[in-house]
Order: sequence, then C-alpha cells, then structure tokens
Amino acid sequence: MKEKKKQATEFKTFQVPFDLEAIKKNICIYTNTDIQMSQEQIINKAFKYHSQGNISEAARYYKNFINKGFKDYRVFFNYGVILEDLDKTKYAEILYRESIKLNPLFYNAHYNLGNILTSFNNKKEAVISYKKAIELNPKFVSAHFNLGHILKDLGNLKEAEISYRKAIELNPSLANAHFNLGHILKELEQLKEAFDNYIKVFEIDPNYPNIYSFITRFISESDPSNFDQSKLNN
Repeated sequence: MKEKKKQATEFKTFQVPFDLEAIKKNICIYTNTDIQMSQEQIINKAFKYHSQGNISEAARYYKNFINKGFKDYRVFFNYGVILEDLDKTKYAEILYRESIKLNPLFYNAHYNLGNILTSFNNKKEAVISYKKAIELNPKFVSAHFNLGHILKDLGNLKEAEISYRKAIELNPSLANAHFNLGHILKELEQLKEAFDNYIKVFEIDPNYPNIYSFITRFISESDPSNFDQSKLNN
C-alpha cells in the first residue's frame, strides 16, 4: 500500500531531509586565511539558500564547494539529497558514501544510502546500511520500518517481524507498520494477531486505502469464528 512521501510505505522508502537546525548549530569556524574564509562563505551561502528552499542556488554552491576540493560531510549529504530528488541516484550514492567517509557516525547518510541501494535492488547491502543507521540511532523509526521491508523481501520473515514491531514500539500510530506486520504474521500463520494488526490500521486511519475491504476479505478467507468482527463496527 502506498502513502504520500512524508510517510514510509510498503513499496517505497523515503529519505530524511537535511537537518537545518543541526546545520545552524554546527557550522564550523575556520582560521582566518583566504582559502578557509572562502570555504566558510561558500558553505554558509549553500546552507542559507537550502534553508530558504532555493534548491538550484544551494546546489550551485554545494557543487562549487566540492569542486574546490573542500570537505564537509553535511555538504556531501545535502547535495546528495538534492541529486536524489532529481533522480540522479548514482551520483547521490557517491555523495552519501563520501559523507560517511568524513563522518562515519552520521546515521542519516547511512539511512539514505540504504534507500539508494534499495532502489538499485542491492538489498543485502541496503540491510547493512539500515542496520548501521539503527546502531547509531536506535530510535530511528523509518530505518526499522525500511529494514523490515527489505528483510521481508529477502524472506527473513522473523527478522522482518522484529523490525516492524520495533517501529511500532517507537511509533504506535504508524499504520503502515501495523499493515506490513499483519502481512508477516499472516504468512507465519499467526492469523489472530495478523487480524489485530489490520484492525489497528483501521483504528488509526479508517481512510487507509481499501483497508475495510481488505479486512473483510481476510475474514472470508479464514475461519470467521476466530475473529472479533465487531471491532469493524466500533
């Protein structure tokens, strides 16, 4: 089931935008030489334009910064986000990897790299990237969710179940996580709990695409006596 870009979906992962407040707080102070001042001026202009939504100008300054041989993990990451939005995913992958080289602890870059690798169908390496993002930020809900999706695709249903449960633990209102967990549990023949997760989706978002018809079909294909159908009428 697909949702809008701001939400994780079963079929499409999403990227984390640059953290403007973190950028404002962490802009480096350089020593007062011409080259270093030029570096500072470029990076500040890039961040300013990006914060204002002037993406083309931000991209121009990011590219200028990189072409001059300057190094800053935030620049590589932010420029990568811009290129990914422009469907230049191969270039975005290179930039995310450069960002990680400069700051291996930057979990957003590991996560976005996981998304890129997923789009390239490089699922096993994507798992590594998502797990690294989670290691660095255990409360990264979307990383747990997307990891669950990839693990499901790889046939690791029990591990996928764990990932979806963790995403739900961190965000109980994440309808897609309940929906996907329901699928996992259905495949594992844990039908009662699968039903409960589908009902949870209905409770969170009664307008979730086709959820009512999906649940009624699920009941009709199983033993109806196993489920409390009154929950659909509450």
